[in-house]
Amino acid sequence: MTKTPHKLSRRERQILDVLYEKQQASAKDVQAGIDDAPSYSSIRALLARMVEKGLVSHTQEGAKYLYSPITAKDDASQSAIGRLVRTFFDGSAIKAASALIGNAEEQLDEKELESLEKMIRQARERKQQEK
Repeated sequence: MTKTPHKLSRRERQILDVLYEKQQASAKDVQAGIDDAPSYSSIRALLARMVEKGLVSHTQEGAKYLYSPITAKDDASQSAIGRLVRTFFDGSAIKAASALIGNAEEQLDEKELESLEKMIRQARERKQQEK
């Protein structure tokens, strides 16, 4: 059983970010990908703990281990967004969407607005099919 992404420590999140970006990386690559990275030995210890927790897997290539995330990035993103909505928006998707659109209002172009409208139409259609 894997640990859900919203229960990760800050360092575990940073490591997973690097692994999602690179798809596979050595401890040295992970360390290089983190701005305020701890020591190499700390990174190795964290990676070993993450393997034990079922967050990442590893393969051996010569003398070094290469690490990969186990949870798909989309699954991790959905879990993180769910946690964000529960924590900051009282579980309300509409409050979260309003905040995101309000912050991005000037940055959304016509194509992005059309895409949002399409997603809303599709959600309505799914709701109708469920009835």
